[in-house]
Amino acid sequence: MPPGAPIVRRTNRREPPVSESRPPRTRVARRASVREPLLIDLALQGGGSHGAFTWGVLDRLLEEDGFTIEAASGTSAGAMNAAVMAYGHMQGGAVGAKEALATFWQRVSKAAAFSPLRRGPLDVLLGRWSLDNSPAYVAMDLATRVFSPYDLDFGMPNPLAAVLAETVDFEALSAAPIKLFITATNVHTGRPRVFRNADLSPAALLASACLPFMFQAVEIDGQAYWDGGYSGNPTMTPLINECVSDDTIIIGINPVERPGIPKSARDILNRLNEVAFNAVLLKELQMMALLREVADPGNEKTAHWAKMRVHLVKSDLLLTLGASSKLNAEWEFLTMLRDEGRRAAEAFLEENGAALGTRSTLPIEYLLKTD
Repeated sequence: MPPGAPIVRRTNRREPPVSESRPPRTRVARRASVREPLLIDLALQGGGSHGAFTWGVLDRLLEEDGFTIEAASGTSAGAMNAAVMAYGHMQGGAVGAKEALATFWQRVSKAAAFSPLRRGPLDVLLGRWSLDNSPAYVAMDLATRVFSPYDLDFGMPNPLAAVLAETVDFEALSAAPIKLFITATNVHTGRPRVFRNADLSPAALLASACLPFMFQAVEIDGQAYWDGGYSGNPTMTPLINECVSDDTIIIGINPVERPGIPKSARDILNRLNEVAFNAVLLKELQMMALLREVADPGNEKTAHWAKMRVHLVKSDLLLTLGASSKLNAEWEFLTMLRDEGRRAAEAFLEENGAALGTRSTLPIEYLLKTD
């Protein structure tokens, strides 16, 4: 497109097989029609089935002609969303990405159709998404506190392996224009390993999502890996060091702040996991906030860290969902989360769209303060 040429918003009549009808165009969309597309990066958190919320956010963002996605960093479910989106995008642009995400989550739900991890009758009756009263979930929860995946049969192969292999051509993905940074945690060193496009495989994505109490460590190149959330959920560093975009949109799944004091064993464990899975991301954001204050403008590397604009898409609905619902793959639940993701993205664009490319909308400076 010639410099200065107006951007004409696509009129896309072809919808993904499960997407709802689009909402009216926002002011953000209309602004996007008269300016050059803004280069952005995406940081996608993991969180099991709650990753369907991220699907919804991406589904909405992909409808904006005002953005060009340079890269995506992801962990666990965020890693899978990132890889599926990038592959779909290289096959058919934004429409292809939307369709690929819809197909992936449909296959996830179908793969779990015969899983014993389903809601109990009371939860279904009361409209709760929790698995806390599911006999299979309770049994598994108790077993994981005593036995490891190496002791019992629940150390079974992850059913997502077949879903990923069916959905993504990983050889083709190695050449995808969207850069991918997928984080897994090295069991021996505790350090993150970031898999890039050329390194990706179903095993790499499963490593990023390998919860050590449920699955045996995933071995790649002679090294064992666990869930990337322990070392970066997701990692921000490559988005800054290896990309030129100055705007990163974080799609948050794990609440940073939660009101009240958890008192049940389940709630305590859930909160501990949230704190642990947010810790590294918060440290990276803290470093960015510090560099804004002390960076040497003459140092290109630190200057890029300092000028990064950070944004966050989140939903208070996720605060109401218990940890067990992250294993709920019922289609009704996944599409509810998708719709909530679309709603959250729409609200984000309405409130913060004008700031993209101009200033941060996530006030990371507060991270420099101590309680």
